[in-house]
Amino acid sequence: MRTEQRAADPAKPHAETSGDISGEPSRPGLRERKKQRTRDALLRAALELFTTKGFEETTVDEIAEAVDVSQRTFFRYFTNKQETAFAVQEMVEQRFVETLRERPADEAPFAALRGAVIGAWDAMGRSIEEVVPVELHMRTYQMIESTPSLLAAHLRRSIEMEEEIARVIAEREGLDLDTDPRPRVVVAAFSGVMRVTGRLWGAGEDSSVESIRAITESYLDHLGPALAEDWRAE
Repeated sequence: MRTEQRAADPAKPHAETSGDISGEPSRPGLRERKKQRTRDALLRAALELFTTKGFEETTVDEIAEAVDVSQRTFFRYFTNKQETAFAVQEMVEQRFVETLRERPADEAPFAALRGAVIGAWDAMGRSIEEVVPVELHMRTYQMIESTPSLLAAHLRRSIEMEEEIARVIAEREGLDLDTDPRPRVVVAAFSGVMRVTGRLWGAGEDSSVESIRAITESYLDHLGPALAEDWRAE
């Protein structure tokens, strides 16, 4: 019988890198590079199958067979199918959070959010391309939006990410997130724009990083005026 999900294995292998007695990081060893190639191959195979055949219709066995490895090997790298569906998106999200933490300390909250997402797109694009084509990432986004079980997980993950970002903003501003609502308010507005631009990008024909960056920048620039101005014609 096929097993579609397995609990996380505490014995799951950790990243191994070679080094020297100086403690300076060095290039990953041959074994670690081979493991990374296997993981990337499984991820690409999974996303291709999900976007052509359907998420629910694809089995773990089929993903493993596409890479010519066993189901057991799949579970060494991923807990379940859903983890593969969100793997690239999670990488992008964590890159954004890292970039936000590195923004100048004197930037206002919304300026820091805007600068982080706009400034990080080039690096994000390169990171995505190291694993899967950006075009496949876009198709995966569209697939998530049209798959009820994944859309529900996507919304749940978005809520969790908003809370993480709000905490970063609160830390930057020296605020108590539990008593000051402003970090959550600004992040909610920012996240709303990001969801809209993501849907527009996913529905468009241009799957490039330049396209989503341009859409995002345009919509973020309209947020302040949209909230402050009177829209009614005189």
